Amino acid sequence: MAKQNKPSLGTTIRQNSSGVLAALMCIVIGLVIGLIALFIINPEHALVDGFWRILQGGFYDFPYGCGKVLTQTAPLIMTGLSVAFAFKTGLFNIGAAGQYTLGAFGALYFAIVLGMPWWVCLLVSAVFGAVWGAIPGIFKAYLNINEVITSIMFNWIGLYLVNEIIYGRGSGVMYDAHNTRTWKLATNAPQAQIPSCGMSELFHTSNTTIAIFLAIIVAIVVWVVLEKTTFGYELKAVGLNKNAARYAGINEKKNVILSMTIAGALAGFGAGLFYLSGGGEWNPLNSTSLPAMGFNGIATALLANSNPIGTIFFLRCSSVISALAAHTCPPSISPAKLPT
Repeated sequence: MAKQNKPSLGTTIRQNSSGVLAALMCIVIGLVIGLIALFIINPEHALVDGFWRILQGGFYDFPYGCGKVLTQTAPLIMTGLSVAFAFKTGLFNIGAAGQYTLGAFGALYFAIVLGMPWWVCLLVSAVFGAVWGAIPGIFKAYLNINEVITSIMFNWIGLYLVNEIIYGRGSGVMYDAHNTRTWKLATNAPQAQIPSCGMSELFHTSNTTIAIFLAIIVAIVVWVVLEKTTFGYELKAVGLNKNAARYAGINEKKNVILSMTIAGALAGFGAGLFYLSGGGEWNPLNSTSLPAMGFNGIATALLANSNPIGTIFFLRCSSVISALAAHTCPPSISPAKLPT
């Protein structure tokens, strides 16, 4: 038998770097188009007050801005992992937003109503997301219904279901009618808040916690599972060729369901990290839009080429822009007054 030649180190580096270079090129093109758009909106303030502030990210308002970016980054890592994990099995998990919604509900219910500690609420958020992710997986595995269709449907089913339960016709046990949102954890369920371990004091915020470190640990674990275990090999084999995987004795139906279940758990866990950090309260009156975190995770996964470790780094673009839009968008780049 002829000896197989292993690819050289240079070839391996070129193959691995091609995806990174393509992602970086997309980021540069996006920044250039954004700069052009800013000049069209308001040429006077486009460069300094607009574009430069985007490049600075959280460092514009350091340390407060960095703390806000870290708060946004933790759930984005998880939703990016959710989409990337499904991609590895040849599935498009566009339902991360719905799984994120169910995860948020599970975390807040166990925190506010049942008074559970933060780590229990985090696990519950993953379980709720896993259940919501498993349903499209079951439809895909046994009925061959495209997961995109079922995921989109369950996004909206989950949103309206959660909003209805939380609102409870204005008298829901989780609903603060005065603020039209769920009760603040800091005052009503402090035991459910993820500990900050000094990070809130360091960044002068009230919601910067160890959530970012938990998300990074999960990303590393997901990479190990996909790249170093038999289970991960089976998942990727099913994604590459279901027929070949079946011929090799791999149960493709089981792996499709497990892939969507784990993807849902990751998205739900991300919601738990955000809401249990005090990053926000759920607004059940907002019934016209799904959480942006779920869809931002798709961009993160694509930029990272579905690499779990890559999601940690490439999501910075999405998290910085999200934090800026929510907290530091300067009024000076608002559209210039049109001549009459």
